[in-house]
Amino acid sequence: MITTMTEGKGPVKVEVFAVSCAKCRRAEQVVITAVAELPDIDVEVEKKQDLFELKERGVMANPAVIIDGEIVSQGRVPSLEEIKELISKADLRRKSKP
Repeated sequence: MITTMTEGKGPVKVEVFAVSCAKCRRAEQVVITAVAELPDIDVEVEKKQDLFELKERGVMANPAVIIDGEIVSQGRVPSLEEIKELISKADLRRKSKP
């Protein structure tokens, strides 16, 4: 698990469902790179490999990225810019909550 801490109301939680395929490894790397490029945002990254949990969460294809409980990507490798934008939006939502 990777955690970066800055000011805010708790970290943005990013879960990467990545088993062992090449696309899964690339998706995980994209998330790690995005977090490194967003040092001012609290982010907690957790890699998951439990296929049962994957199905329970409604994910139908690997790799999958879930941000704050919402499936934002599945069955493909999201771009670095896409992940950075999604993390930034999640952070803004957190900061705007009372």
